[in-house]
Amino acid sequence: MASKGKLSEEFDVLIIGSGPSGSVAAKWMTEAGMSVVLLEQGDWVDPGDYPGDKPEFELAGGKQWHPAPNFRDHERDYPINTKESDVEPLMASAVGGSATIFGGHWVSFLPSDFRVKTLDGVADDWPFTYEDQLPHLLAVEHALGISGTAGNTAYPPQGSYPTPNIPIGKVGNKLASGLDKLGWHWWPGPNAMPSIPYNGLNPCARRGTCMFGCNEKAKWSPDLNFIPESIKGGLKLIPGARVREIEYNDDKQRVTGAIYIDRNGRERRQLAKTVIVCGNTIGTPRILLNSKSKTFPDGLANNSGLVGKRLMMHPFGLVMGHFDEDLESWRGPSGMLIETMEFYETDESRGFVRGAKWGGMSGGGPLSTKGFVGSEVFVDGGKIEDAWGVNWHQMMDRRFGRTGLYAIIGEDLPEESNAVTIDDDLVDSDGIPAPKVVYKTSENSTRLLDFHSARAEEAMLAAGAIETQVCPQMRESGWHLLGTCTMGLDREKSVVNEWGQAHDVPNLFIFDGSTFPTSGGANPTATIMAVAHRQTMHMINERRNVETA
Repeated sequence: MASKGKLSEEFDVLIIGSGPSGSVAAKWMTEAGMSVVLLEQGDWVDPGDYPGDKPEFELAGGKQWHPAPNFRDHERDYPINTKESDVEPLMASAVGGSATIFGGHWVSFLPSDFRVKTLDGVADDWPFTYEDQLPHLLAVEHALGISGTAGNTAYPPQGSYPTPNIPIGKVGNKLASGLDKLGWHWWPGPNAMPSIPYNGLNPCARRGTCMFGCNEKAKWSPDLNFIPESIKGGLKLIPGARVREIEYNDDKQRVTGAIYIDRNGRERRQLAKTVIVCGNTIGTPRILLNSKSKTFPDGLANNSGLVGKRLMMHPFGLVMGHFDEDLESWRGPSGMLIETMEFYETDESRGFVRGAKWGGMSGGGPLSTKGFVGSEVFVDGGKIEDAWGVNWHQMMDRRFGRTGLYAIIGEDLPEESNAVTIDDDLVDSDGIPAPKVVYKTSENSTRLLDFHSARAEEAMLAAGAIETQVCPQMRESGWHLLGTCTMGLDREKSVVNEWGQAHDVPNLFIFDGSTFPTSGGANPTATIMAVAHRQTMHMINERRNVETA
């Protein structure tokens, strides 16, 4: 093993990763008076650098601001071997994590998502219920300033959102009209951006470039309030810190901190009484599998052999509809205008189990009229000549400002064959072994997407679309990374318990989406943060027991 870095002061808690889950832990733990240090491999991003207010924003979104680290290839990113994956993982290395470039969709899991084994005989039930996490969801929503309209009939009754709904606009109304004609459920979409000034955030300016970062400082991300608030409360943030391994003391049977490489390439050692890993579904198992010791030769906290396994990435489909009237579909937010849960629950007559949420969205800028985020594009009828010359201009005249879309988020069932491992050859710029992703779309997911895509196209036509385009599966769609360090009550079948505490190591915790036993059929950030808040509050209340375990 390489020599250890310079010794540091010992903190109560070391958090690895500053995204949605890590920032929740940092905020509430510093408020509770705990000494906290946070290691983040990325750096601060100046909102003025985001491309959304610049003419070339969509071109930059295909390279410098591409959501896939393998395409973006920034120095602080790490490479991922995705040759054996059907889906390209999407994430960001930055203070604030991937929330800096997420769309801001705010959708909590439904009660059934916590009981899929009981209800549908597949996967596993969660070790707690929807009702258990609900108070924590509400606490997070009020800290963020979520905008929305209470009363969604897809959910049990709950309190109102802290800020009013952002207008659904002409596109939202158009899409809703099609659902109304079919008698299908819809509701105005909640978004992680306030409609009025709130807790240091500006109101949404409806620029519609959320997934390129928010120039307006309106879309919530941890770097805008949670992290600055925590720093004022005593948090020590170390950006540019790439964790190589978590240290484990074989004699004391506890973790003692982490070894990281700073932005100058120097090896450092950070001590802590407790370590919380929030590196996301790929980064977290990467760190654990790279952290080997006499006690854990196959990776830290991996006695179950499940670290890295049961990777889930929501099957994602896209249906676009083009209309013969100006809908101002360049307006934001690029989060949800409306959502529907009409086909969310299992109906075995469809030939698959579980379901999906649709997010009704605006068409975006000129290039998004042709395709969507990243580098994937649709070409009419498969004819490349339709994307060139006069045909391109005619297409723009016909579609720009007149396009709506449904983004279909389908439930992905956990399979041990879908996994994150350590690649034999690939390393990052500091020489740390990089991850390899093996992921194959299941037959259940394929059937699910085919069904939902057909229904979404039906809804577009009912709304009056004169053209439709359907992409039942997009490769560059791995926004929702879940599983790989699953939680459960049985230590032989899970990595952490219901509180995110590793079964094998009493002072090691995981708070990110890697602990999810199932993926639900909805955008996961709301539930990731609710669960992280639940785990954080439990740790605060039980910290004496944790420290003496």
